[in-house]
Amino acid sequence: MLRLAIIGAGRIGQVHARTIYAHPGAELVTIVDPVPGAAAALAATFGAKSSEKVEDVYEDPTIDAVVICSPTSCHVDQIIASVAAGKAVLTEKPIDLSVARVDECLAAIRGQEHRVMVGFNRRFDPGVVELKGRLDAGEVGELRQVTIISRDPAAAPAQYMVNSGGIFKDMTIHDFDMARFLLGDIAEVSASGHAFIDDIRGIGDIDTCAVTLTAPSGATATILNSRVCAAGYDQRIEVFGPKGALETTNLRTTGVRSSSGSGTEVAGPYLPFFLERYAAAYTAELDHFITSIEAGTAPSPSVLDGRAALVIAEAAGTSLAGHAMVAVV
Repeated sequence: MLRLAIIGAGRIGQVHARTIYAHPGAELVTIVDPVPGAAAALAATFGAKSSEKVEDVYEDPTIDAVVICSPTSCHVDQIIASVAAGKAVLTEKPIDLSVARVDECLAAIRGQEHRVMVGFNRRFDPGVVELKGRLDAGEVGELRQVTIISRDPAAAPAQYMVNSGGIFKDMTIHDFDMARFLLGDIAEVSASGHAFIDDIRGIGDIDTCAVTLTAPSGATATILNSRVCAAGYDQRIEVFGPKGALETTNLRTTGVRSSSGSGTEVAGPYLPFFLERYAAAYTAELDHFITSIEAGTAPSPSVLDGRAALVIAEAAGTSLAGHAMVAVV
């Protein structure tokens, strides 16, 4: 039984707490959060201990692994301290908002990189897993185009987004990782976007963007993002090649469709947001993390995958600002 601790009792910490609690090979030992009462309230739900001091996690020799769900600015320090204390780490994305800071992390944990996994959970979505397997089996032939659509149902509060690093590092970074997962390394980035929402414009960010990533082979990935979508949480991926195309579609509240005099092919709404849409992915992600620790193998996506997605995010920001194609180096 693997013993885990969670750092951060916010929304994503609650997701991981439920997932760990339900896993037959895991025990949720401790939840830590400096906000008074936050960890205690969540820990009480799952019969775990709680603390307001993160050092309690590092100093507990019975804890095997740490899931980092704290604000992004805390990730690097907590990764370094956890690894130094002999713990395996699953950290939420992004590792940091600065590639230079990620490189400091890599230098500090050199030789132990295989102990750290980055939470790009969408790689574990059942639809994505199937699409990737069929793509690798050659079903569409040589991959030439990837299209990723990711739109949120509503924008997060401005007070959250002002510290998020912007749309590319906070939202699109999932799609940058997915593009790399499907297409491989990226050579060039071109990004355009606009702020249609006053609050988002006011903090110097954008809410709608289109990004084109080009691989060394010439194949491209097109990413379409929006912070708002009237239809709900819109999550679609298509891969295209000379033999055909494969697509993952939106999950809905029901698979039944109705046709009548008032409409045809009327379907249920999309699942509300990422908590519902990617519930199975979070479970599979944790299972992979635990299995990797038990087998002594490196988990994936790795800390290097986290760095690569952040490099693309920074290149996209440079492209947007300069209205130019930017090389990924």
